[in-house]
Amino acid sequence: DLQGNVYERQCATTYRYAPCIFEYIYLARPDSVIDGISVYGARLSLGRRLAREVLKWIPKEEIDVVMPIPDSSRPSAQALSAELGIPYVEGFVKNRYIGRTFIQPEQSQRSSGVRIKLNPVYSIVNGKRIVLVDDSIVRGTTMREIVRLARDAGAKKVFVASSAPRVCFPNVYGIDMPTRSELICGDGTDAAGVSRIVGADAVVFQTIPDMIEAVASLNPAIQTFDCSCFDGRYITGDVDEAYLAELDAQAQRIRARSQDA
Repeated sequence: DLQGNVYERQCATTYRYAPCIFEYIYLARPDSVIDGISVYGARLSLGRRLAREVLKWIPKEEIDVVMPIPDSSRPSAQALSAELGIPYVEGFVKNRYIGRTFIQPEQSQRSSGVRIKLNPVYSIVNGKRIVLVDDSIVRGTTMREIVRLARDAGAKKVFVASSAPRVCFPNVYGIDMPTRSELICGDGTDAAGVSRIVGADAVVFQTIPDMIEAVASLNPAIQTFDCSCFDGRYITGDVDEAYLAELDAQAQRIRARSQDA
């Protein structure tokens, strides 16, 4: 109030506390602590869990180096490297004056934004079989361009490892995420399909149980996370196929108006 007093009031009569797990994976700063969980620690934990999944699909002897796609995937890439016993290198330099590309409204902006945002270090990438670690793959635009950059820089093989599971559903609780039709996995595309789309030799995703366990292990007091963009289970219980279809229709109308303008 005007006197500087802070008040707290519970507005909902009943509620289930379920923090958004995507905050820990991508959205939050790495030096943040949310609900007693270090974001940096959560990303390290995600990287360690990811190592098991990587070894299921990619023979260890086919990997020369592990490298992050800066910046948010760096802790996970470091943990993955340590867990696999494979060297960690920085193969891309980031232009810090470019924002997050998956939020750009137009496909052309996202594609050109990637090449302005990231530059490969040729002496590091050339001749290597690399595992590119990203926090998540949303539209796939960024990843497709990065794989192309790595190949243009002379990479012998390009594997991709995502510290998040497949993003199959939009986040409807206030985060500026694409609609379902814009998501690379929104139609159920599996890892092999994503690999073909982005041009990688293989793509590996974190599993949903491993993702939850990686973050929940850092604060057992939290019983539930909102994982709706991965599993389609919206905690408010009022999001159905009709609602998601209407979001897609609204986005299409907005795009049509912008093209006509």
